[in-house]
Amino acid sequence: MITLSEGAIQALASGNAFNDAVLQLVSIRKIEAGTGPPRFRLMMSDGRHTMSSFMLCTQLNCMAEDNRLAVNCVILLKRHVTNLLKDGRPVVVILELDIVKRAEEVKEKIGNPTPYTDGNNKGPQQNVASSTPAASANRAPLQAQTTNDTASSLLPVNRPVTKDFVKKPTMAPLPGGPTKVVPITSLNPYVSKWTIRARVTNKSSIRTWSNARGDGKLFSMEIVDESGEIRVTGFNQEVDKYFELIEVGKVYYITKGNLKMANKQYTSVKNDYEMTLNGETSIILCDDNCDVPKMQCDFISIGDLEKKDKDDSADIIGVCKSANEVTRITTRTNREVSKRTITLMDMSGKMVSLTLWGEEAEQFDPASQPVVAIKGAKVSDFGGRSLSASFSSTLMINPDIPEAYKLRGWYDKEGHSMEGESLTELRSGGGVGNTNWKTLSDVKTEHLGHGEKADYYTCIGTIVYVRKENSLYQACSNQDCNKKVIDQQNGMFRCEKCDKEFPNFKYRLILSANVSDYSDNQWVTCFQESAETILGQNAAYLGQLKESNEAAFDEIFNQANFKTFVFRNRVKLETYNDESRIKATVMEVKPVDHKEYSKKLIMNIRKMSAK
Repeated sequence: MITLSEGAIQALASGNAFNDAVLQLVSIRKIEAGTGPPRFRLMMSDGRHTMSSFMLCTQLNCMAEDNRLAVNCVILLKRHVTNLLKDGRPVVVILELDIVKRAEEVKEKIGNPTPYTDGNNKGPQQNVASSTPAASANRAPLQAQTTNDTASSLLPVNRPVTKDFVKKPTMAPLPGGPTKVVPITSLNPYVSKWTIRARVTNKSSIRTWSNARGDGKLFSMEIVDESGEIRVTGFNQEVDKYFELIEVGKVYYITKGNLKMANKQYTSVKNDYEMTLNGETSIILCDDNCDVPKMQCDFISIGDLEKKDKDDSADIIGVCKSANEVTRITTRTNREVSKRTITLMDMSGKMVSLTLWGEEAEQFDPASQPVVAIKGAKVSDFGGRSLSASFSSTLMINPDIPEAYKLRGWYDKEGHSMEGESLTELRSGGGVGNTNWKTLSDVKTEHLGHGEKADYYTCIGTIVYVRKENSLYQACSNQDCNKKVIDQQNGMFRCEKCDKEFPNFKYRLILSANVSDYSDNQWVTCFQESAETILGQNAAYLGQLKESNEAAFDEIFNQANFKTFVFRNRVKLETYNDESRIKATVMEVKPVDHKEYSKKLIMNIRKMSAK
């Protein structure tokens, strides 16, 4: 016979600790939450009382959805937090539980519990106390408990009950008196009074906007404690008040803020909610910060990136095996930004390309082949699998974590001599290959590109000739459109795709070049980024030069000849005017890393000599 934890309901409702309570599920109700995940409200029994103010945290929704949590089942409450609503009612949020007995094993309600209400239950107890000597002896403790409960209910907090959930429930010296700290995972939009203690792991720069409704600015940060993490955003006045105060790596007490469902499109933080600072928010530096974690990463192997979908986020750690030089590109909004692509390798022997932007690209030093950890990298299916550091990502170089030390030791001992297999350059079959190095004669003799799908290969080639004719075209100025525009000869340029006329345009590059190696040559087509890398100039500058200085324009094309690069090409058989021919498109071009290329040649020699 299962024994329930009698008295647990009263203790939980009062905010007192009752660890490992054994309770029975009496009823369960699903509550739809608009665009966010549903919530499940539970009625639990301890054999003496029932209470319906239990909420399942969204991480445990799967237990209700697959009927593991069913009426009459018995659970062990392992982690929880008790919150107070504005009207004083308690809500117990269940953070972790175990199923002790399944519903089909119990089949019926245990005992004869009655509904628990704070007033109805305390009243009779006090009456009994006044009529019996034994109860009179207990009156003082009961009154003290009632007084403490009343005082505690006035505190602007969510009260953590389970001691082992928060390592050290710290008293924060905030205005209005001492306040208990609650874990980040207990925050939800239904409770307005709380205090958390968390470390800032990432802070964005200030972003501004201007539209018909006016001007504004914002910044965001990511914070973490022992229980989890959350994204925080401040607007306008909060930017002025807190941006200079907040420092990455430091710990702060944060009180009050608006909570809403997180937009997963713009954040990789693992929390169903996100926080917005408001006029009532208080942020105070915490000096005792040793037990607050510095980062929460859920690293996956580079090889497991194949299982990720496009636009997913991932936490990755690897050694920088190689890196391109910094290049400058022009975005769709005609803004120049720095870009650098590096190649990461981990103990799976797999490699993946990671693109860094802005200051991170400029400041990154690949000389010592550092260990690079990135939290929240964006996954792309460009040429297989590749990664990009988005504005919400956090980049760490040689982080002080066990995973980094283990990876460093492995790479220095054996990883440095491995060629590795790149996920960023997959063959058409969809399986993982290596970097698929080919000579230009191999492309023809192996009939690459003649299948139903395109083939990808990597080669080292030298630019023999670049056609400057028709290499630039005037494109639609709309940031989401690169369609060629028609000059209306009246100062306006028409885009047929957008079906609009614009007073200006932007220059785009489409370059045709002949590439040669020792075995053969091939004509390739290079679009914007790869063309800018070959010519060493961006399209906007080339357009201005063509209009103002034809000789200087020609010289840039002449200087591109006889330069050697590593090309990653896509080849596909195309038919035009009943004529079929192989079309080769450059997907990426980068300078030759002679050290890495020499290692590759030595590996090939060893393989051939071993045959």
